[in-house]
Amino acid sequence: MFHPALFKGMNVVVTGGGRGIGLEVARQFLDCGARVLVHMGRTIATDRPDFLDIAANEGRAYLATADFLVGGVENLADEVRTRFDSLDVLINNAGTMVGRFPVAELSDDEYRTIVELNQTSVVRMTRAMLPLLRKSVHPAIVNTVSISARTGGSAGSSIYSATKAFVATYSKALARELAPEGIRVNCVSPGTIATDFHQRYSTPEKLEATRKGIPLGRLGTAEDCAPAYLFLASHALSGYITGQVVEVNGGQLIA
Repeated sequence: MFHPALFKGMNVVVTGGGRGIGLEVARQFLDCGARVLVHMGRTIATDRPDFLDIAANEGRAYLATADFLVGGVENLADEVRTRFDSLDVLINNAGTMVGRFPVAELSDDEYRTIVELNQTSVVRMTRAMLPLLRKSVHPAIVNTVSISARTGGSAGSSIYSATKAFVATYSKALARELAPEGIRVNCVSPGTIATDFHQRYSTPEKLEATRKGIPLGRLGTAEDCAPAYLFLASHALSGYITGQVVEVNGGQLIA
């Protein structure tokens, strides 16, 4: 693991930190000394892990809620401004598939929901956080995309996959535009990761078929993904890296 003081005294925001990859990313930042505002989603779950409450009681974590479908980005941004005078790291991780929708059956409302959650919220959150990021010495943005941004995803995930491709390209454009200010922008692109995301949107049979095609022979875990976020967020470790997408998929793209 990383040194426990790697992010000591730094301010970090993690959206979509209530479960899965985002929760593990928040945990590892806390383990490395950061102060972390964790966007838990629309509500704060009563069965949340103890480390969040321990860190909150110690003044190292702040648990926040926001519904990104109903103007929640600005509410979350206000919460960040209340807690932090500057921001060192922004992790845009919130988003979900919503459901599997065949192309011919996708409704306008379903389309708008997927785009709002996975694409528009990233643009809005980034825009809102830029003034605080500009006050940091070595600011970094790390956005979550997906292997489906490269492959197009599987049946019923066309719009989700397209929104992730948007975020990947948007991140490269941001990296170029913000480089003169010293703000680095990169992405982590998870493959098929064993979280509740796939419990909701994939069958056990589909996951097993996917596993058999992964060179490393297993599905990924949140613990496999989180270190890539910390690496890309750290100026000491990746200060000359920007505009990149780090693929974390056990070799799926070479299979």
